[in-house]
Amino acid sequence: MRPEQTSLVYLHIAVLLFGGTALFSKLINLSALDITVYRTAVAFVVLAALLKLSGKQLRLASARDYLIAVLLGIVVGLHWVTYFAGMQMAGIATGIIAFFTYPVITVFLEPLFTKQRIKSKDIFSALIVLFGIYLLIPEASIGNQVTLGIITGVFSAALFATRNLLQKRFFATYSGPHTMFYQTLTACVMLAAFVEVEPSALPSQDVYYILLAGAVFTAIPHALFASSLKHLSATTAGLISCLQPLYGTLLAFMLLAEKPTIMTLLGGLLVISAACFETWSITRKKPHASIRASGCQR
Repeated sequence: MRPEQTSLVYLHIAVLLFGGTALFSKLINLSALDITVYRTAVAFVVLAALLKLSGKQLRLASARDYLIAVLLGIVVGLHWVTYFAGMQMAGIATGIIAFFTYPVITVFLEPLFTKQRIKSKDIFSALIVLFGIYLLIPEASIGNQVTLGIITGVFSAALFATRNLLQKRFFATYSGPHTMFYQTLTACVMLAAFVEVEPSALPSQDVYYILLAGAVFTAIPHALFASSLKHLSATTAGLISCLQPLYGTLLAFMLLAEKPTIMTLLGGLLVISAACFETWSITRKKPHASIRASGCQR
């Protein structure tokens, strides 16, 4: 195959694996925080090995970069906890759709980091997303688990958008795996003190799932995604990344028998359409905006 075709295959595999990450919110019988700690610990070790095997240096260029890496790790750690918590409460399909509000949230947060102004099309996208989320909500009460899960998923999206903008502004010179090496380490260390189930008390089945989540569904897709960007445009990467909710929903249906409702599908269609539109708008004007547009640095 040509390099472009190989890269496209790598990208689809990476997006499929990223979408499959959501399954572990249900497969692993632990709290969202515990899942995050153990997943990041495994991912950190595997990413370190991948970087060493590829001959890349682990050190950062300056003391300032280490401080930025810690800040990014704190934000992404909170994002991961809320990401898994949202899906545990609302279900995988609904949770991942709520999370995919992040491209529109990004547009509204970006003026805090740059001089770019919000345009009327962005406001229209936001209204579409709000209506899509409205269709997902079963009742307007945070006492409802699904509603609380959706709110948590949207908050996770806001954290993810914030991390992406901070990373693009202050940490863009480093590769995806290099960045995630420090972010997984920081998230693991930050949250480890709050773990409820000690490593020695983990059921063997959960240990297998944690290893799978950290290595196959975190470290490897980051390496594949970074590799695919060498021959693909940010627009292609960003739009294909919007398939994550589809992949996640299909995997949840096939492996966990989670069947989305009609309202979930309609709301998801609106949210993902708005996400794809904003991603396309971003990347067609900014060819190098891959980190922000892709949404795959998870």
